[in-house]
Amino acid sequence: SFSFKAGDALYGTFECRTVDTLLIFGSNGRVYSVGVDALPGARGDGQPITSLIELEAGTQVQHYFAGPPAAQLLLAASHGYGFIASVENMTSRGKAGKAFITLGQGDGICRPSPLQLFWPKTAENAEKPARAASNTIATSNPHHPEQCEAVAASHIACASTAGRFLTFAIGEAKVLEKGGKGLQLMALEAKDRLAGACAYSRSVLISGSGRGGKAKTEQLEIRSLNNALASRAKKGKKTACGSKPADAV
Repeated sequence: SFSFKAGDALYGTFECRTVDTLLIFGSNGRVYSVGVDALPGARGDGQPITSLIELEAGTQVQHYFAGPPAAQLLLAASHGYGFIASVENMTSRGKAGKAFITLGQGDGICRPSPLQLFWPKTAENAEKPARAASNTIATSNPHHPEQCEAVAASHIACASTAGRFLTFAIGEAKVLEKGGKGLQLMALEAKDRLAGACAYSRSVLISGSGRGGKAKTEQLEIRSLNNALASRAKKGKKTACGSKPADAV
């Protein structure tokens, strides 16, 4: 079992190997990198992330991802723009990381979305993945490649805080090896923001809040995703789920 300090919670789990890299995304648009082999064992509270990297004053950690150098991620921000980059593109030698995602005043980074997912073929073959808390990291043994199947993403889904939803072919996104702002993924009205953008092949999970602020999640399958299919940079369609999206995975 894993324990967390007061105020921490599980961020996510990552299937990785000791030769892979952990990426840490800061609220200032910088990306910090740490070798998975440098992380502590999967027991206790782990190690504070601030002891492994040098965060600028006032910067908060927003997201994590762990994977091999060739793994590609869809990166997007609340301003509605985004691009594709690999783990190798975002890896740096220094603890200060590297400026990679261009943000404006008040902009935030959406959860990074991998373009290729590796799923365990059977539950019996699955081993415990790496886990990340809000500011604490712990690792354990990764999957063996022969025990996984790769599923490549074919489309991108975008959800706005106003409840609009858009999907388009992944080929419309641009690869930026040196980072930047990217292309407009979804057109947003003045007070609307991009809640999340994810690459998918089968389904998308939308999380947010419903009536009375109660947490709500809804999984959208291919039929619903195809109903929102259009070209990149469109406004998309109003969702019928009755919730205010906060993330898309």
